[in-house]
Amino acid sequence: MSDILGDWKRTHFCGELRKQDIGKQVCIMGWVHRRRDHGGLIFIDLRDRTGISQLALDPDRDPEAHAKAEAIRNEFVIAAIGTVSPRPEGTVNPKMPTGEVEVEISELRILNVAKTPPFMLDEFTEVAENLRLKYRYLDLRREGIQKNLILRHQVAQTVRNYLTEKGFLEIETPMLTKSTPEGARDYLVPSRVNLGNFYALPQSPQLFKQLLMVSGFDRYFQIVRCFRDEDLRADRQPEFTQIDCELSFVDRDDVMSIMEGMIANVFKSAINADVTLPIPRMTYAEAVDRYGVDNPDLRFEMELVNLTDLVKGCGFKVFASVVDDGGLVKAINAKGCASFSRKELDGLTDFVAIYGAKGMAWVKIQEDGSWQSPIAKFFTEQQLADIGSALHAEPGDLLLFGADKPAVTNEALGRLRGHLGNKLGLTDPDSYKFLWVTDFPLLEWDGEQRRHLAVHHPFTAPLDEDIQLLDTDPGKARAKAYDLVLNGSEIGGGSIRIHDQAIQSRMFKLLGIGEEEARQKFGFLLDALEFGAPPHGGIAFGLDRVMMILTGAGSIRDVIAFPKTQKATCLMSEAPGTVDEKQLRELGIRLAARPQQK
Repeated sequence: MSDILGDWKRTHFCGELRKQDIGKQVCIMGWVHRRRDHGGLIFIDLRDRTGISQLALDPDRDPEAHAKAEAIRNEFVIAAIGTVSPRPEGTVNPKMPTGEVEVEISELRILNVAKTPPFMLDEFTEVAENLRLKYRYLDLRREGIQKNLILRHQVAQTVRNYLTEKGFLEIETPMLTKSTPEGARDYLVPSRVNLGNFYALPQSPQLFKQLLMVSGFDRYFQIVRCFRDEDLRADRQPEFTQIDCELSFVDRDDVMSIMEGMIANVFKSAINADVTLPIPRMTYAEAVDRYGVDNPDLRFEMELVNLTDLVKGCGFKVFASVVDDGGLVKAINAKGCASFSRKELDGLTDFVAIYGAKGMAWVKIQEDGSWQSPIAKFFTEQQLADIGSALHAEPGDLLLFGADKPAVTNEALGRLRGHLGNKLGLTDPDSYKFLWVTDFPLLEWDGEQRRHLAVHHPFTAPLDEDIQLLDTDPGKARAKAYDLVLNGSEIGGGSIRIHDQAIQSRMFKLLGIGEEEARQKFGFLLDALEFGAPPHGGIAFGLDRVMMILTGAGSIRDVIAFPKTQKATCLMSEAPGTVDEKQLRELGIRLAARPQQK
């Protein structure tokens, strides 16, 4: 490389040059964004990650450099020496930070040629995502993606600085760990040295950060890679990054106070958005009652209204039978949406079916206040008036009803509320509504496995006042857990942990994990809890998800340098791939199935 550059040293980045640099001799290097020939004068927009500078090549000033410029094409890598000059009158570009100046080139070197890219590397060309991911190294040259990754770096630095000031230590935990399949599926790594045994890639550093608290480190953090072998979607990847924290001698208020301060710092430094502190709090029960879900979007109203008592014994048998069976009847008021067509209403019915709803009743409020609906005839005038009053119904409104088991009714209408918020433009992307959701259920019953499962994870502590319920009615026990929700997305979740070995053993027993199994999976944690474990708790934030919100990206893949597709593949490197028989033999592995052809 030194032979190519010779004694040339870059003096400035392309995006740095300004009016105050006029008269300076500079050496800049980068990629040719575009080349324009104006009848002898050649202009080159030279790009690096900081921005673009315009180069001007005059055949009278340097014929040799001008001749080289004639051969240059987009994405060639070049270096140029010249003098910063003001742009001629009428050619200033106020939209560019460097738009007042250009570099009059006296020397030019072509450092490397480039094939014609498979797509234009600008922000205006729509490119299929699969093509972008196949040529990700080219996609990463585009301004939008580069800005996302630069901001991600700045956010990580803000986090590190804030937590360091708060007394946290950044400590790395192992990537090769033991499989503890209580949550999502693990990614497994076979051991060559210990044949027949497997490591697991960490879904979270949970156990190790708790052990660091037992070790006396008091405050730990890590910006850490985690892995989960689960189905993917727009905001989920098989490998993702957490801002992972754990603290000793704290309660929930301590953790939430410190962490909301960190988030406020991040939003202020990243996008100059002010987060009002303290962040509001809401219990899980209230969130589900009012919004149907535990991650409500507070940027708009449209709360769920419980009509169960009002429709008890009504003439509409669907509602009446649901109430008699202990179910729930709720509704939302989509203000001003009575103009929805039958096709649109059918689409909403199909939407709630995704969440287990067997149907959806609807009512359009006419200009005279009357109901237009197939179900109107089943209600008395007084029932119609009571339901309308409860929903604050007005002419032009659309009332949407759900009736089913409580879990189905809440989730179906809650998700429908979010869907309508987006459809109706109620979710202002420049508004940031934060919420702490607390007092989650500790356990949930799994009918298929016929046992309780941990809602958060098996190491979450119950509320002190609910400890007695572990023996009498464990399904009603609440957890010292907390989620931070932003605009309908959970961006962080944590809890106070169980630090008492006896309570941890009771928790394992409730989860159907016998003493022998608990010892096999978590013996090292149980042992550690017997050696003076302090009260402790923590939280983990999804850095990728936070960045998706900060940048307004439509997909989590736009804030990760080298993401996977929704099939967990890398189109660029073609991972996952096959390995040769020799490697498999060394690992003691014989394939039971042939790899699928790509």
